[in-house]
Amino acid sequence: MDQSTIDRIKADPNFQRLVKKRSRLAWSLSAIMLLVYYSFIMLVAFLPDVLAIRPFGDSIITLGVPMGVGIILFAFMLTGIYVYKANTEFDKLTAAVRENAE
Repeated sequence: MDQSTIDRIKADPNFQRLVKKRSRLAWSLSAIMLLVYYSFIMLVAFLPDVLAIRPFGDSIITLGVPMGVGIILFAFMLTGIYVYKANTEFDKLTAAVRENAE
């Protein structure tokens, strides 16, 4: 790919929109995940008694286990959101950029 093609792609409004939207989504999802994860870590550090609660009666499962599983499932959900956006909105913008680059 020659420099003129690269410059044309960088100047394309669809490319600029793609980079901006993808970056904003990635940073937003990362911030949400970090907030959830570090909230759990703070709970472990400062309120361990809360995690020791047995929500299912005399079960050996404490509240920390379903919360940990919930955090993992939440991470999968955020990944799914990113994949959905990538396969719908971002792919359309990428196709438009490729079309304009040719």
